[in-house]
Amino acid sequence: MDVGSLSPIARKAIAQVLDDPIFEMIPLSNASEQARYLPSGARVSITASPNKTLEDSLELAELLVDRGFRVTPHLSARMTLDLSHLERLLARLEASGIESVFVVGGDGEYTGAFYDGLALLEGMERVGHGLKLGVPCYPEGHPQIPEEALTAALVSKQRHAAWMTSQMCFDADALTGWSTTVREAGIDLPLVLGLPGAADRMKLLGISARIGVGRSLSFLRKNTALVSAFVKPGGYDPAELLIDLGERLGSERLDVVGCHIYTFNQCDNTEAWRQSFLAAL
Repeated sequence: MDVGSLSPIARKAIAQVLDDPIFEMIPLSNASEQARYLPSGARVSITASPNKTLEDSLELAELLVDRGFRVTPHLSARMTLDLSHLERLLARLEASGIESVFVVGGDGEYTGAFYDGLALLEGMERVGHGLKLGVPCYPEGHPQIPEEALTAALVSKQRHAAWMTSQMCFDADALTGWSTTVREAGIDLPLVLGLPGAADRMKLLGISARIGVGRSLSFLRKNTALVSAFVKPGGYDPAELLIDLGERLGSERLDVVGCHIYTFNQCDNTEAWRQSFLAAL
């Protein structure tokens, strides 16, 4: 990572973004062991995997809460069966002391009462809860949803949400251009910037096999930039986007309040990268 050309303002902005990140983990068998590499009391996000259940995600979330982490599990609309199931999930969250949830549409087949993230947010409002909610956003687009529809959905979701988290980003100019579009559409949610972790290619393939072929293909279709980044000579350094953004990270229009690191359950590599980058800054 070449930080020599960064201004003091850019260095400070990057350091602030990396100071207290959210580490995303998948509810797989190695999650508990990998969490040992995270800083004490770190923020951890637990995905909702269609090959498992929401209860599996909450079981891992509860384990990590007991170990002192600040945990935000995902709730997937398409994995929530009906209003009664949602009530049970919310009651379990309250009992565990979890204070925030990330609400997604999900990649599974639509078989229940909630077609998308907005429907689940509205269901949660009907049931009642005291959670802080995050929602996804797509600065580099979505392979199946037009940009206009993504923006309209975000407008509808923002009254329920406290923040938005981006898909993994690779293009600084695309991110800032998208920010102009959504801010002009009236979306004022603070942005948590999605970054890929420092994942080893072979380990990433192993994770892909464990989450299932269908889920892997769905993930890759939505993250083609990740595939391109990993196969280029020298691999991918998550620092690239932050360096490219530089002083723009402090922009009021972007309103970046932190980062969400997709670890692929490689917390050891990811935290070593973060500490190395902070030291270089």
